[in-house]
Amino acid sequence: MAGSEPPLPDLSLLEAKLGHDFKERTLLVRALTHRSALSTRSVSESDKTGRDMSYQRLEFMGDRILAFVIAEMLLTHFPDAEEGELARRLTGLVRNETCAEVADECGLPACIILGDGERRAGGRQKAAIIGDVCEAVIAAIYFDGGMDPARRFVDRYWRPRMESWTKPLRDPKTALQEWAHGLRRPTPLYHEISRTGPDHALSFVMEVRVEGTKPSQGSGNSKREAEQKAASAFLVREGIWEQDDHD
Repeated sequence: MAGSEPPLPDLSLLEAKLGHDFKERTLLVRALTHRSALSTRSVSESDKTGRDMSYQRLEFMGDRILAFVIAEMLLTHFPDAEEGELARRLTGLVRNETCAEVADECGLPACIILGDGERRAGGRQKAAIIGDVCEAVIAAIYFDGGMDPARRFVDRYWRPRMESWTKPLRDPKTALQEWAHGLRRPTPLYHEISRTGPDHALSFVMEVRVEGTKPSQGSGNSKREAEQKAASAFLVREGIWEQDDHD
């Protein structure tokens, strides 16, 4: 049928990359299903928005599992690190961009189930969607097999990143605020410039202003992401950070 969703790739190949064979494969399918793919016929009686059958609730759980497992890894790998450094490393490892990178390694984008409109809009290339699906898959593994396989998956894909980031990670907004306060300037102010796209795939442009300087802008799939990018752009432009300080 024209415009219909192409068949899913062989999920056994995906399971091999995930390191987990699902006993209940419907959990994996649900973790791959974007809300845009839900028709009115598939909406459950208990939730007229259709959220029950998409990855949204699984993503909520997967986010918490990921943070917990990585926190364990950090405490073990950096026994002398202060709480602030551990928090910065955790933030960098659980951010949406990192989850999207892992999703690409696993081949998740090709398996995401999208509605026609979102597919035509390039949904499989959107970091926000790809990263959310990755977290949903973590939860699906947990519900299917328990904490051990979920922990193995996180360890397999996140440990190399944790070990390769030898210098303490820095949060752009925090770094910018510290810089401004060091010069006795007020706290940086963030303003929303625009938001575009449907409710389930919004894109934001945020601007940061620091007294006595030109503003900088950043874009992202959430206000927080756009603010971080605006702060990062400011720090690089002013020569406070090198281009790769926040990579």
